[in-house]
Amino acid sequence: MIQVGIVGGTGYTGVELLRLLANHSQAEVKVITSRAEAGVQVSELYPSLRGFYDLAYSVPDADVLGECDVVFFATPHGVAQAMMPELINRGVRVIDLSADFRIRDQQLWEQWYAQEHACPELIAKAVYGLPEVNRAQIAEAQLVACPGCYPTATQLGFIPLLEAGLIDPSDLVANAASGVSGAGRQAKIDNLMSEVSDSFKAYACGGHRHLPEIEQGLRDVQPADSVQAKVTFVPHLLPMIRGIHATLYATLLPGTEQDLQALFEQRYANEPFVDVLPAGSHPQTRTAKGANVCRLSVFQPQGRDKVVVLSVIDNLVKGASGQAVQNMNIMFGFDEAEGLDFAALLP
Repeated sequence: MIQVGIVGGTGYTGVELLRLLANHSQAEVKVITSRAEAGVQVSELYPSLRGFYDLAYSVPDADVLGECDVVFFATPHGVAQAMMPELINRGVRVIDLSADFRIRDQQLWEQWYAQEHACPELIAKAVYGLPEVNRAQIAEAQLVACPGCYPTATQLGFIPLLEAGLIDPSDLVANAASGVSGAGRQAKIDNLMSEVSDSFKAYACGGHRHLPEIEQGLRDVQPADSVQAKVTFVPHLLPMIRGIHATLYATLLPGTEQDLQALFEQRYANEPFVDVLPAGSHPQTRTAKGANVCRLSVFQPQGRDKVVVLSVIDNLVKGASGQAVQNMNIMFGFDEAEGLDFAALLP
């Protein structure tokens, strides 16, 4: 049984970690922190967890967290950096759900997140936590940077095509839409249900912070002699709470005769949390709600040179906390599906 700490346990990713870990047979949450809610019982803030935790929020303390086997950071970007060096020096294994260590280029990170990186010496130490690509490195890692939600859905959709060198990597398009929980648990008028209900909109069309993460991940899987992947990424806001639907477009290279359905099925045949649907299927976000799964389908409309991939995930599970627990399982040699092997919620 490993001892778990969670820093920033009051937001949606924090409470999702608590929900998933509540029934994990090999992990016990020993400490959960929040400066604003210090002293408040977890079950008081989140009555859905009554009977699962007899635990109160506390102020982050490196000495207390240092006694844990693994610490999750479920904090906004820029926060994990302050405490990370001390925990790493103590030998604690860390899974960071924020964007602080996802991008390997320090200057690029600082450009997109508009602040100076507080511990650049740890950037190279971080392993990008996409199990379908980096499972072996995750198993040995001390610091794992858990992927973002849009990058997870987008990369899993493009990876088989790029690995096989079947598409033009210079002109990829990702048209993705997320539920409002992707913006976090904060008071913001634009995210009120009365503002988003019965409406649909694009945002950050001029540039979204997940773009450099997406491109970095896609370039990592390309053949060495390929033109670097470039993505036009347009996020949208859906009038629902959970879920991401990504529609991905690429141009097949001349002479491509590959059976795309077979390609995807073979690439993910041994992946417990990627489900390639039967040919002709159109995945729905509700089939992934509450589950740590990415459901994919692939099309070549009219047999022409365009390929369209449909990818759906729950942004709080496979797009955040579920993937974080999946990484923890890999890091500690547990069954990868431990605490995650359950069906999606329906309706």
